Amino acid sequence: MQKSTITIDVLLDPNKIPEQINWDASDSKAELKQRAKAMCLAFWDGADKSAMRIDLWTKDMMVDEMGDFFYQMLITMADTFKRATNNESLTEEMKVFAKSFHKKFFDQLTTDQEK
Repeated sequence: MQKSTITIDVLLDPNKIPEQINWDASDSKAELKQRAKAMCLAFWDGADKSAMRIDLWTKDMMVDEMGDFFYQMLITMADTFKRATNNESLTEEMKVFAKSFHKKFFDQLTTDQEK
């Protein structure tokens, strides 16, 4: 059996707010650790039937980047849901919601910036 290890390092400021997120995987071809401004990691606990999550973002993560990040996560979650369940109709609903979310987010962001 093959094993792969993913390592995540979070550098915190004195107030324990993330300043930098770096990660690497043992089977990656990348020579240096990858840098990220945000991360969302979820595990499914089958015994408790609950999701355990770690959501972090750095101080330099911009609001518009967060909107794009969530949009892309919603789309990829829909794709994963389809691969796992083969449920095309719910997958499409999720993607429609993601696109609507993205549009509303940026419409609201633009409106807020004009004030």
